[in-house]
Amino acid sequence: MTVLEEMGARAKAAARVLASAGRQKEVALKAAAQALLEHRAELLSANEEDCRAGAENGMGKSLLDRLRLTETRIQDMAKAVIEVAEAPDPIGRVLSGESRPNGLRIEKVTVPLGVIGIIYEARPNVTSDAAALCVKAGNAVILRGGKEAFRSNRAVVKVLREAVAASGLPADCVQLVEDTSRASSAELMGLTEYLDVLIPRGGAGLIRSVKENSRVPVIETGVGNCHVYVDAAADLDMAADIIFNAKTSRPSVCNAIETVLVHRDAAEKALPKIQARLQEKQVELRGCERALQILPDVKAACEEDWATEYLDYILAVKVVDSLDQALEHIARYSSGHSECIVTESYSAAERFLQEVDSAAVYVNASTRFTDGGEFGLGAEIGISTQKLHARGPMGLQQLTTNKFLIRGSGQVR
Repeated sequence: MTVLEEMGARAKAAARVLASAGRQKEVALKAAAQALLEHRAELLSANEEDCRAGAENGMGKSLLDRLRLTETRIQDMAKAVIEVAEAPDPIGRVLSGESRPNGLRIEKVTVPLGVIGIIYEARPNVTSDAAALCVKAGNAVILRGGKEAFRSNRAVVKVLREAVAASGLPADCVQLVEDTSRASSAELMGLTEYLDVLIPRGGAGLIRSVKENSRVPVIETGVGNCHVYVDAAADLDMAADIIFNAKTSRPSVCNAIETVLVHRDAAEKALPKIQARLQEKQVELRGCERALQILPDVKAACEEDWATEYLDYILAVKVVDSLDQALEHIARYSSGHSECIVTESYSAAERFLQEVDSAAVYVNASTRFTDGGEFGLGAEIGISTQKLHARGPMGLQQLTTNKFLIRGSGQVR
């Protein structure tokens, strides 16, 4: 057996224990949260090595921000694990039940998916979030992070495994692939005997590679080519505030916006106001020809800009003739994540809500709210942009499947 096959076999054995662990999962996760705090010096030391290596290798500012751990971020990681631990157990819920005319009693109940593989990039907090969610939902997890965060991820997983084992659950509930080469990703994508589902979390290239090459069923998450459309009937101060927040509060995350569309009737006043706010964070604007007529000092946009998830302080800007044109642009270029309209028109808002085909559609609010915690769903493993099994924030409920329990008294067919 290869190293990954051995990990898969151990994960399957751990998943059988987890499936009926009940409240023990909560105990183990609370111990894991406490362990993160107690070992924060080790976590910060490992992360500092990753950040130093990233800077030496030319990692951009926003990606370094994604990678960096601080005392506050470790506290937030522990808090998120506790919130997952204290959430209602998603396993064993009765979804439906009935008695058939032949006397069979049939129940549909929630059960774990089994063994989940997660391939993700440079965000160490994903390691603890993903592990906690999978364990709470009764799943064993095999984590494969990026090389940029390897030392951080290894330190986090070591802490989690020790805490879980000390609480009486198998340490192999949580495992980390230590080989960060492309070969390990490729093997993980073919581990059909052991993995029940594979979840990629990261940039467009990673997600596309997993979708195209995996033989394990995939739940697609993460790519966020998100838009704000400023309607002719928009409150322009509100629009500037929403765009500033949606672009600059954390540009490296998937719910940050990448394109602003502005109705031609609002453009003359809206664009200078939007630019002035964004200059506070030195955001680079790339505009269409009509936007350049109003903002002659910005860069010209090309076709590629409309389809790009920058994950940086860069924003594409386009002037459109109508709501119809805005909807057409979003339908063509959106990744299906989150879109927003800023408008005081009820009819325009309702059309936008109904016609935009994305996981989260907003009226007069920042796309940065597309988050499991903000939606009241608790921590999430990512934002699903597909339509089968799960869509939107993927929390505990989305990490389960169901089975039927049939009780009889000797019936035959």
